[in-house]
Amino acid sequence: SPTGSHVEWCKQLIAATISSQISGSVPSEGVSRDYRALRDGNKLAQMEEAPLFPGESIKVIAKDVMYICPFMGAVSGTLTVTDFRMYIKSVERDPPFVVDVPLGVISRVEKIGVQSHGDNSCGIEIVCKDMRNLRLAYKQEEQSRLEIFENLVTRAFPVSNGLPLFAFSYKEKFAVNGWKVYDPMAEYKRQGLPNESWKISKINSTYELCDTYPAILVVPTSVKDDDLSKVAAFRAKGRVPVLSWIHPESQATITRCSQPSVGPNDKRCKEDEKYLQTIMDANAQSHKLIIFDARQNSVADTNKAKGGGYESESAYPNAELVFLEIHNIHVMRESLRKLKEIVYPTIDETRWLSNVDSTHWLEYIRMLLAGAVRIADKIESGKTSVVVHCSDGWDRTAQLTALAMLMLDSYYRTIKGFEVLIEKEWLSFGHRFAMRVGHGDDDHADADRSPIFLQFIDCVWQMTKQFPAAFEFNELFLITILDHLYSCLFGTFLCNCEKERLKEASKYTKTVSLWSYINSQLDEFTNPFYVNYENHVLYPVASLNHLELWVNYYVRWNPRMRPQVPIHQNLKELLAIRTELQKKVEDLQREAATRSISSSSDRGSSPSHSATPVHTSV
Repeated sequence: SPTGSHVEWCKQLIAATISSQISGSVPSEGVSRDYRALRDGNKLAQMEEAPLFPGESIKVIAKDVMYICPFMGAVSGTLTVTDFRMYIKSVERDPPFVVDVPLGVISRVEKIGVQSHGDNSCGIEIVCKDMRNLRLAYKQEEQSRLEIFENLVTRAFPVSNGLPLFAFSYKEKFAVNGWKVYDPMAEYKRQGLPNESWKISKINSTYELCDTYPAILVVPTSVKDDDLSKVAAFRAKGRVPVLSWIHPESQATITRCSQPSVGPNDKRCKEDEKYLQTIMDANAQSHKLIIFDARQNSVADTNKAKGGGYESESAYPNAELVFLEIHNIHVMRESLRKLKEIVYPTIDETRWLSNVDSTHWLEYIRMLLAGAVRIADKIESGKTSVVVHCSDGWDRTAQLTALAMLMLDSYYRTIKGFEVLIEKEWLSFGHRFAMRVGHGDDDHADADRSPIFLQFIDCVWQMTKQFPAAFEFNELFLITILDHLYSCLFGTFLCNCEKERLKEASKYTKTVSLWSYINSQLDEFTNPFYVNYENHVLYPVASLNHLELWVNYYVRWNPRMRPQVPIHQNLKELLAIRTELQKKVEDLQREAATRSISSSSDRGSSPSHSATPVHTSV
């Protein structure tokens, strides 16, 4: 199949999630013993070269490189660096030992001394964004230390070295075009828009109103473009309140924006005040508007002193302001750093729970879920429209609106619906993926880096644990999304906003969408327990005793933490059984319907039939 090479590689990349098949042994890092990977296992076992994707090329090969595995000691093999991956393979072991790391996953590369491998040994430490570190050692006379190091650095950080990301070279063909997954007009039509209160506006078609917003916006019908421009001037980065979601019955809405530029002198904007009143008036079921400010109250006050701020009761008399007290991107980055320290490479089992608690990671996940539940509850139970913002409206705001929409709308809990949710609330509304992830950038200490999208996916995973039949997708789906958040194999998560992608359209449209891969392999990502309950609202319990660390993601590189049964394979078998049973049910239903029609026909034509006829009036 045209997708075969990619399917196999993806399985290898997330092999630790799938499981080890050999109880008690330490499996190779990044090598799947999975069903499909076994097809070409014998052939691959004899090869030291990396399997290449269409468009991928080898840049350097180094023999006798020592991979210093923290779990099974030093392993000697061949290192291959391509324009996409770092690939280490040792055929001395059975099964072969493989480390396969997309270069986009690498956060930094550093030279280190390796005293335990001889006086002339050189070392490289590779720090990754996906919770693991790698150490390599090699003898200087065997291979130029500079050549290996420079090739790794150059290819791992192409943007910093004037080179294109590999996504622009990747040539794999898939049966489905993932770029067609999201059509904003179709999505708004699905929500019943436009209607008498809300219109689809093209005021931002050239990104002049707001350069980080999408071209198509939904705003109140009565608002004039001139007033909208004045509101944009009053909101940080021009990010005016626009509709994200509307309740199909109550017409209560979720709108998102950035903070108002109130400043220390309590500046006001009558157009902004009228605009929020119009949003409230569009919902006849409530005479109040709830403004959820994701920030801590103290931080919002600091922002106000610097020219930002929040909506006051005096300026917005029909609005209620609620601070959700969620910490900023810097706190989240530090929390993830602490988490990485306790999960890789070694785990202190005697202090595991206290160590996890000390990172505050689950506490921050709890705060996000709790905030989203409050938003969803105001919409569903309170029938009240809400406005959501943080400072700039592209980090915590995206987390909260997307999570609340996931709770409220069962469509977003399907595979395609979740892809639409990411495209809409994250990509089109300008979450700064390139800046937060640092695609191809060697500045690992950049203060703009932060695991905002990772936190969102973690929250989604927590919801799937509490509602195991409510989501069409499985855990592998979420992990695959996160792996390709970093890999730079697909074009989906590149750039910071829609305008940037349009500017690079000649190159960007030639990249492959992550959804092309996923939607060509739906069986891999489907939850066999899924039940489609339409109009069913989910309220996850946002308390620490109902949350858990996502071990299959954060701790997957530690072989001793992996499940010893092939979970993914078992789920696939269940899915196949379910499909077979569904087919049998459909066949029986058709057979029963045919018999019913035949029986009715026989009764109608039989002169001895004594049943009372059914009379219909015309």
